[in-house]
Amino acid sequence: MRLNLFWKLGFAFFALLIAVLLPVDYYAERNLRRDYERAGFDQLSAIARIALASPPPVSSLSTNSRTPSPALREWVARMAASDVRVTVITADGLVLADSQSDPQTMENHAGRPEIREALAKGDGLSIRHSVTINRDLLYYATRFSIPAGPPVILRFAIPLRTVDDEVWGFRRRLWLSSLAMLLVTGMASLLISRSFSRRVERLQSFSRRVAEGDFRPIEADRSGDVLEVLAASLNDSAARLDRAIRTVTEERDLSAAILGSMVEGVAVVNSAERLLFANAGFAEILELGAPPQSGSSLVEVVRQTQLLEAVRAVLKGTPRVQAEIVTGTLRQRFFAVTVASVKATENSGAVVVLHDITDLRKLERIRRDFVANVSHEFKTPLTAIQGFAETLLAGARDDPQNRTRFLQIILDHSRRLARLTDDLLELSKMDADRLDLEMDRLSVSQFVQSCLETAQRSAAEKHLRLSPKLQESLPDIAADRRRLAEVLQNLLDNAIQYTPSGGKIDVSASSDGDEVTFTVSDTGIGIPLADQSRIFERFYRVDVARSREVGGTGLGLSIAKHLVEAHGGRIWVESEIGQGSQFHFTVPVFQPQHAATRAVR
Repeated sequence: MRLNLFWKLGFAFFALLIAVLLPVDYYAERNLRRDYERAGFDQLSAIARIALASPPPVSSLSTNSRTPSPALREWVARMAASDVRVTVITADGLVLADSQSDPQTMENHAGRPEIREALAKGDGLSIRHSVTINRDLLYYATRFSIPAGPPVILRFAIPLRTVDDEVWGFRRRLWLSSLAMLLVTGMASLLISRSFSRRVERLQSFSRRVAEGDFRPIEADRSGDVLEVLAASLNDSAARLDRAIRTVTEERDLSAAILGSMVEGVAVVNSAERLLFANAGFAEILELGAPPQSGSSLVEVVRQTQLLEAVRAVLKGTPRVQAEIVTGTLRQRFFAVTVASVKATENSGAVVVLHDITDLRKLERIRRDFVANVSHEFKTPLTAIQGFAETLLAGARDDPQNRTRFLQIILDHSRRLARLTDDLLELSKMDADRLDLEMDRLSVSQFVQSCLETAQRSAAEKHLRLSPKLQESLPDIAADRRRLAEVLQNLLDNAIQYTPSGGKIDVSASSDGDEVTFTVSDTGIGIPLADQSRIFERFYRVDVARSREVGGTGLGLSIAKHLVEAHGGRIWVESEIGQGSQFHFTVPVFQPQHAATRAVR
């Protein structure tokens, strides 16, 4: 288990104190012992000088007898009165007298270091263990010369225990004082380390809070040391980090909100062809259901070959690639693809943007169809008028029977051109925002009944049953009677034209409180599902031959759609082949503010 900072600092202080006290004890003990030994040798040297000043009688220093004379014993006893051991030794190492042992039992001392040194230099020193008395002693030997004879060694010794006792006494005092110092300084160091560790722990806790996203500042302890400076620096860093994270978060949220709300599909792909980001528009365009997870393989998500090839081309080094993809089978959608290279990090990637151009392609197709249809619609009657006019000029005017028939054909085609021109001018006004509606309060039942009366004759000619089915207590609507009648009349005419003889046409109306829904149902031939989304386009016909046979211009439903939308409603169709069709359109319920003339698209 790791030790915390408090115990580490405490152990460090204790180790430092012990590391200081041990050398102090070692060197103090050595110096003290050395001083005591020097003092002991000085004491023995002084005693030796005194002994040389009053030497033993020369006559008592006979080397032929191991038994000391009374005079020698007296001198040895006098010298030993100063608590030293006194030994008289001949130059051959023979012990003549000793203050603490019987010289006859003592071995030859010629090999003692102090004896050899004294014989060689005059004085000899040594510290060693005495075999005779089994004690450690300090020895000092001096050479005493005898006239007309070999010299004699006078040796003086004091026990080493005295020195050891003094040293150990000093060491005990030193250790006691050191222990007291250790306790005092140890407690102080523990308190200091405890305070220091708590401050460091506070800083550690603060850094952990910052890492978890809590940027509240730490309270300064006003100690004036480096930790206070560090705390202030951490507070400043946390505040800056908080501001930076808030800025980055706001920018990220803003970017995510922008990308998420974009209709265009946006995705980011890394160099490994894995998605890093994809918005909801991207998933909707590719019909994925939900945005793919980050890290998903692009090949697993995208099935469009053109899109994959564009992305791979950019990842290989092409700065920008534009392409077009088509999705769906029954209802195709067109998208412009822009893939651009991006290098935000060391690894390159690509940004994919899918822009819906379905409406643009639809408008282009409508424009092409419109031009082709207008040309075709005008060409047919013009060709007929030109052909019969040339026939009349070539001599048919003299034929009364054919002349009348040719002129009638020319008149019919000219009227068709007039109707076509009027419808085109009407649509032009709608497109140019020049359509004025005289909004007024209109009764639904009266409005429907008047339209049915107008269509009754045409229905009767084809043996069709034409009947209203109106909800009771319908509210009045806000509408331009003439313009709205064009809508309902157009739907009734289409129903009559495309319903076989003996069929039925119903006109119903219902209200949900805010608007009234009109429905024209027939039992006619029906409209294929693929054509239902296009029947409100200009000149679009489901059955071209039949439409021309009944004299239609192909603009009626387009005009009806514009008029319904001008009233603030909507129009749609429900149909099935062989089962008939139901055309629905809505008109707002009358409100007082609707009683005004307004220009609408």
